Amino acid sequence: MIQRLLIIAASIAAVVPIQAAIYELPPEGQDIVGELSTVLATYDDTLVDIARHHGLGYQDIVRANPGVNVWLPGEGTEVVLPNRFVLPPGPRTGLVLNLAEYRMYYYPDPKAGETPKVHTYPMSIGRMDWETPLGLTQITAMAKNPAWYPPQSVRDEHAADGDPLPRIVPPGPKNPLGTRALRLGIPGYLIHGTNRPAGVGMRVSHGCIRMFPEDVEFLFERIRVKTAVRIIDVPVKMGWDGEALVAEVHPLLEVPQPLVEESLEQIEQLDADIEIPEVEFVSKDPLTHVTEQFITVTAVRPGQLDWNLVEVLVERSDGIPVAVGVSIKNAATSAASE
Repeated sequence: MIQRLLIIAASIAAVVPIQAAIYELPPEGQDIVGELSTVLATYDDTLVDIARHHGLGYQDIVRANPGVNVWLPGEGTEVVLPNRFVLPPGPRTGLVLNLAEYRMYYYPDPKAGETPKVHTYPMSIGRMDWETPLGLTQITAMAKNPAWYPPQSVRDEHAADGDPLPRIVPPGPKNPLGTRALRLGIPGYLIHGTNRPAGVGMRVSHGCIRMFPEDVEFLFERIRVKTAVRIIDVPVKMGWDGEALVAEVHPLLEVPQPLVEESLEQIEQLDADIEIPEVEFVSKDPLTHVTEQFITVTAVRPGQLDWNLVEVLVERSDGIPVAVGVSIKNAATSAASE
């Protein structure tokens, strides 16, 4: 069950955004949290305003509302809020950052007697010429009101654009790190706030992960150093909702992300001055991702997939979970080609 306060106001842009989305983890064998809903835009709303107020990023709201004007949706326009998610594959521990959906998931360790939960937040990722790397790392340091020390490559880029940067940007409204920063074990990469929140949910950073200011401040008080961080690129997620097999499809990122091969056993070495090796990538067809996820999700529990529905969903790639199959009793008939 989602634990958030629903605030009704005349202008979404004029109120404080809703608290972070926190859901109870579904029982083992179930993979869906949240729910799809709608809201009516007011005369001065933008989709960006509505997205932030409801814990969504730019791509979330735009893809879920094709044909709606981003900056002037219009009073009375029904806006879809895609706050229903298939949990990403893999262990439900620590932080999981799925670049393909511009979203992070945090699984805090439950206290004794407490129901396990998951937090989820929209995020920005590295643009095509400043890729956010994939891999397994951890949080190595945390800072409030951090100063920013722009790397030489970023300073060179700004200088070439006629916008030179100082060597140190102090805390304050001009600091692009915002009010909080979480340093990752991958040298040079952070999870941080931003002084440009309208860009959350886009591919705009120099490789770091950006969050809404209120989200990173909320997370900062609940996370700790040494929390494991898993960065993945999974455009197709698949999981169970009761007896229904549900798929959530996002567009493939234009350029495959570089991969960091380190494991948790090697995490102490990640603060060293290391070079990330270049990796040869082969871009996958979206239906290949579907097949891989189907095999994974039906490894223990057999299911049947409707490929006609899958093809429609892949064509749409709007990030909205849709039932595309069912569980079956007879494992011998669990072929995806039914």
